Amino acid sequence: MKRRMLAMAMGLALATLVPSAEAADPIKVGMLFPQSGGAGDDGQRVTRAVQVMAEVINAQGGVLGRPIQVLVRDDESTPAVGVAKANELIGEGVSLVIEGYNSPVTLAIQPVLARAGIMDITAISKADPILSGTGNKLAVRTNSSNAMDAAAIAQAIMQMKAHKIGFATQNDAYGNGAQAAIEAELKKASWDYQVVSQQGFSFTATDFRVAVTALKDAKPDVVVVTNSSASSGMPAFLQQYAQAQVGVPLVAAVGTISPQVLEVAGPAANGVVSADIYFANVEPFASNPANKAFVAALAKDGKVQADKFTALGAVALQVWAIAANQVKSLEKEKVAEAIRGHTIPGTIFGDASFAANGQMQARYFPMVVRDGKIVVQP
Repeated sequence: MKRRMLAMAMGLALATLVPSAEAADPIKVGMLFPQSGGAGDDGQRVTRAVQVMAEVINAQGGVLGRPIQVLVRDDESTPAVGVAKANELIGEGVSLVIEGYNSPVTLAIQPVLARAGIMDITAISKADPILSGTGNKLAVRTNSSNAMDAAAIAQAIMQMKAHKIGFATQNDAYGNGAQAAIEAELKKASWDYQVVSQQGFSFTATDFRVAVTALKDAKPDVVVVTNSSASSGMPAFLQQYAQAQVGVPLVAAVGTISPQVLEVAGPAANGVVSADIYFANVEPFASNPANKAFVAALAKDGKVQADKFTALGAVALQVWAIAANQVKSLEKEKVAEAIRGHTIPGTIFGDASFAANGQMQARYFPMVVRDGKIVVQP
């Protein structure tokens, strides 16, 4: 009897010293982005930034005292593959999925994750139905939307006093939505404009010679290009546009001009006008402690640089972690409601404010490419 009592006492003492299995178990977070194909390089960069952010959060105590484990899946920029991989992550028991490089993929997987009760945050995909549709009633997105971007691009068009417009538009939910939103903004401003050439192409397209020739022949005042393939499509378009000597200003959709695009496109990118919502070394980001820590962590890791895409992926995990620790829960409803319509302090983007529909708010910075570098305008 005494021996049994002594054994029980020793067991209780050990229980107070050793963390419980639940506390030690990692929280699984799914990363569902293209890891191959035309957007593979971009997806890999965003994925690595999320992994680095997970390491930063884990070093700070994790979420609810538990470390984050990132599970990576390749959606191959294909909706059907994305759905299959989303189901794989559901089977792995993830608490969160960070997804969304391509809008069609996001729109396909949202209802799958919603039915499973899995919190998901869209990091890059811009299509407006991602937040306004019924596929995920608790949606959250860190990137700006087509509708938000449109005002910045329409403003650039009007400042150029351009009335004849040529559009080169990616033929999917993202590209078509971006063009429609830009035209809606021009109409709202009562701007007198005419679409003199409309050229569409697929996400995987790399040969734009016919489209560029048609744009040149239409003699527009400005050409607006929307192409989300940073590793192949956009650089190829810029090179072929320059080779054709179209001779009119080129305005690129928000977020489509990145250091990766410039590296591949070379001098062909010079003169391109656009806007964006994040620049690591521009105020208010340069002096933001959370952003400085993120940039330093990526520099130490040495695999990717801080840019808009990597920041959007990392802040998606950061916002979720802060909200989960605030509400002391991993439950989707509680975490989503702590984000939607609220401000999450201390993120890469500063105090990140979210609209009631889950859209992170953004400030736009006009930019132009000069000598192969992005120059932010006053």
